[in-house]
Amino acid sequence: MEETAVIVEGLTVKYGSFVAVDNLSFAVNTGEIYGLLGPNGAGKTSTIKAIVGVLPPYSGKIQVYGKSLLEDEVAVKSMIGYVPEEVVLFDSLTPREFLEFIASVRGLKADIVSSRLEKLVDAFDIKKYFDTPIAALSMGNKQKVAVIAALIHEPKLLILDEPLVGLDARSSKILKELISYHAKRGGAVIFSTHIMEVAEKLCTKVGIINHGKLVGEGTVDELRRLVKSAEGSLEDIFLKVTEQETSLNEVIRALEEE
Repeated sequence: MEETAVIVEGLTVKYGSFVAVDNLSFAVNTGEIYGLLGPNGAGKTSTIKAIVGVLPPYSGKIQVYGKSLLEDEVAVKSMIGYVPEEVVLFDSLTPREFLEFIASVRGLKADIVSSRLEKLVDAFDIKKYFDTPIAALSMGNKQKVAVIAALIHEPKLLILDEPLVGLDARSSKILKELISYHAKRGGAVIFSTHIMEVAEKLCTKVGIINHGKLVGEGTVDELRRLVKSAEGSLEDIFLKVTEQETSLNEVIRALEEE
C-alpha cells in the first residue's frame, strides 16, 4: 500500500520581511522521486531546509512519515538522508574520521558501518583519499563524502539539493542509479536540480516553484497537458510555467543580432 512520506501544508518561510516560500503545499509518496524545480531564488532550498529542520517555518505544517519535527525531532531526522546545496564538512577530519563520526551520531553498529562504508567508498572511488584531510579534497570529492554521509544509515527519505554538482560522470551515474533503486525498494526522494534532462529522466513527479509558490505539479506528461504541449521537453515546460519563455527568446534574438 502506498504511504505518504512527506506532507508540506501551507508552508511559509520568511527572511525578515522577504517571503521566500509562500503558502506552499505538496506531498511525496513512498516510491516517488519528487523533483523540486524552480529558477534561482524561487524558494527550493528554503523549502528543503524547512523540511529537514535547518530553517524554522514562519507558518505551515510539515510531516515526515506522519511525524512532525516539533513533536519528535530526533525520530524525524533519523529517517532523513540530506545532501545540502552547499556542503559543509569538518575540514580538519579525514573522510574516514568524518563518516565514522556521522555513524556514531546515527547510533549505527561498527560492523554494519564498516560493510556499508566499504561498498559506498568503492562505488564512489574515494578510497585513495579516505585518510586525506577533507580540507585538501577537491569539490567533487567533498561532494562524494557528503553523499556517502547521507546514505550510510539507509534512510527512508532522501533529500538531495543539487547533489550532482561537482561529481564526475561515473559518480553521477552511480548516484542516479542509487536514487532509482532507493525509490523502487519503497523509499522516497526529494530531488532538486537545475539540470532539466536529469530531472526529466529520473523524477516520477515534478513540482515547479516560482516566487515561493507551486505553479505546476505532476508527471512530465501531466505538465505537458498543463501547458498544452504534446511534445515539449521538461525544460520547455519549465520555461513556460515560470513565464520565462518569452523573455528568453527576446534575449537570444538580441544576442544573435549583429
